[in-house]
Amino acid sequence: MGRSGRVSARGLVSARALAVTLGALVALGATGTAAAHRKASGLSIAVLSNRANLISGGDALASVALPAGTDPSGVRVFLNGADVTSQFAVRPNGQYEGLVSGLANGANTLTATLPNGATNQVTITNHPNGGPATSGPQVQPWVCQNGSRDPQCNAPSTYDYKYKSSVTGQFSSYDPNHPPSDVATTTTDNGHSVPYIVRVETGYQDRDQYQIAVLFQPGQPWSAWSPQPQFDHKLLITHGASCGIDHQSSSAPSVMDDTALSRGFAVMSTALDNAGHNCSLATEAESLIMAKEHLIEQYGTLRYTIGTGCSGGSLVQQQVANAYPGVYQGILPQCSFPDAWSTGQQLAGYHFTRRYFENPSKWGTGIVWTPDQIAAVEGHPNHGNAIIFDSVYWTALADPTSGCAGVPASEDYNPNTNPGGVRCTLADYMINVFGPRPQSVWGPVEQQLGHGFAGLPIGDVGVQFGLLALEQGKITPAQFVDLNSKIGGADIDLNFTQQRSDATEPALANDYRSGAVNETNNLTGTAIIDLRGPDPGAFHDAYRSWTIRARLEAQEGHFPKNQVIWFGETPLIGDPRYQSQGVLAMDRWLSAVEADNRSASLAQKVADDRPADVHDQCSDIPGVEQVSVPGVGTVCELPLAQTRFATPAMAAGEGVATDIERCQLKPLAQTDYYPVTFTPDQWSALQAALPSGVCDWSKPGVDQQGTVPWQTYQDDANGGAVVYGGRALGPAPAGSGTGWTSPAFDAWRSG
Repeated sequence: MGRSGRVSARGLVSARALAVTLGALVALGATGTAAAHRKASGLSIAVLSNRANLISGGDALASVALPAGTDPSGVRVFLNGADVTSQFAVRPNGQYEGLVSGLANGANTLTATLPNGATNQVTITNHPNGGPATSGPQVQPWVCQNGSRDPQCNAPSTYDYKYKSSVTGQFSSYDPNHPPSDVATTTTDNGHSVPYIVRVETGYQDRDQYQIAVLFQPGQPWSAWSPQPQFDHKLLITHGASCGIDHQSSSAPSVMDDTALSRGFAVMSTALDNAGHNCSLATEAESLIMAKEHLIEQYGTLRYTIGTGCSGGSLVQQQVANAYPGVYQGILPQCSFPDAWSTGQQLAGYHFTRRYFENPSKWGTGIVWTPDQIAAVEGHPNHGNAIIFDSVYWTALADPTSGCAGVPASEDYNPNTNPGGVRCTLADYMINVFGPRPQSVWGPVEQQLGHGFAGLPIGDVGVQFGLLALEQGKITPAQFVDLNSKIGGADIDLNFTQQRSDATEPALANDYRSGAVNETNNLTGTAIIDLRGPDPGAFHDAYRSWTIRARLEAQEGHFPKNQVIWFGETPLIGDPRYQSQGVLAMDRWLSAVEADNRSASLAQKVADDRPADVHDQCSDIPGVEQVSVPGVGTVCELPLAQTRFATPAMAAGEGVATDIERCQLKPLAQTDYYPVTFTPDQWSALQAALPSGVCDWSKPGVDQQGTVPWQTYQDDANGGAVVYGGRALGPAPAGSGTGWTSPAFDAWRSG
């Protein structure tokens, strides 16, 4: 199961976390026999390494709080009635702890008994090491590329060593049996100077690879309750880029981050947090939840976790942080995307506009389009941006016949020759999240198969393509009418249709509830430093940093104080130093929050405790300027001119938040276009093109709602049966998950 030689850890923060946990348990005032025993005897059990209902891999780090004066030798601990007392002891940190192994899949009962007969117990729900834990039934087929004969890719963990050379300053392989002479020394942020040697653990969970790197002194012991002293109980998670839907295992992103490792952080990644390999929010989050649990059980409890990554790495951070608060306490999105599915609306728009603009035969008599006019409709000065986005991403992620890695060509979907084949679309990859299409909209292939394909939560009904360009006089009424009359849509197999595409229910509502569209309503307690450079026309448009700011402002009702933007001169990333500088700045920010003992909310502490020198900063670049905001200070602002780096929907009137997947409609009215006028024939054509009305961007989108935190897409009580659209797990079971963060950040456990 990939956990051989596993060690567990609990650091200096544990006593404080446990004290808060015990106080919370008493404050709950729970009723029932177990609660009565707890209050009477002072006996309680805490599951440290994860939520007690999301444990995986067959083991869990647990702590038993004993009443004062209790002789530990008389305490007995039982798992499902079997005596596991030998797995517990008073550890060097002073706590009575154990790494409980032998958990069965499903519900387990852990019971502690005192010599006087007082007892307490907790339920631990265990999931297979190969998953799933929250994502529901896994996509098939799946190819294990690690040589494992286990269909879940389980394999023993392996350990490699690296060192930093004092001569070259680079990392190289380290052989503990033949140590090199040029090992550098590093001093961690908790004051320990040690040889700069890194151990990298590689293992498999959730059918895919994870890696964990730590400063490590070979030959020295490391246990959860007594980690090597250079470990500072902080975690950096690294991520990959792009957006893909592989059906095979892969490699985890690199964990050799010098800034973090040199200071005593653990650095972790999972292959499934690489969006270019796996763009499904459900499995991105699941893999991180499982890997974080494993890290705590092996290396020690954590104070806080920081995420870092560009492009697809930014969308993983931002959408997972919002949908599963607690996975990160701070994030460093670079060349930022807010999420995968509101971006999908932009890609769909490009797919539709490309079909029109690249086929002049579709244009009416006398209709001619210049490059500038096309740019005004698409929201971007370079039509190549639409071509790249559509061909590289939309077609690959929305065409069910496109094929995907891990699926033999013979198993690919084809509506004529293989209708039951694998549909390689992101929506079908995420069918547990979106749910299947209702029978009322089934096409011929679905009727033949007797089930619906995954619902698609986006479309173009009511969108007036080129509306702003019309109002600004950049295109003529004839062009506007011709475009909107012929733009059309696509069916479930991405075939052109004369009618517009409409979002499917319940996929549309589930899109928001799941966090696939990141509404940021659970991000207000997360510290964010957005690292950004100018857009060179390579589809990392700068407006997306302000997209998150706009969404946060809508949630918080004021200028958000938990997000800052660093805008530099280097395309996309801003500055090559930003990532390292961001880790250090975020570390100071979270350390200040950690030390804040006020009774204020986490969101208030994150806002108040941001260091004075961590603020918006902008290079002098056309398109971005520094302005003064009363009560806030100098901030980076994206002026209207920069919105030409936008989306077709923004060029049709949507705001920079870009989170409306299906707009509410209003009647078509000629007065709305004043002073633009249409001929009678043009107006009749427009009415025929938009029969149900046009987008009213002043209103929320259809079914637009906040993300429901901590959703699961499986019913553990019924063998893991799929729960389409998900169900909220609610608060973490009492006393569990306390090893994930310092007490200052434990608001995530409230669900």
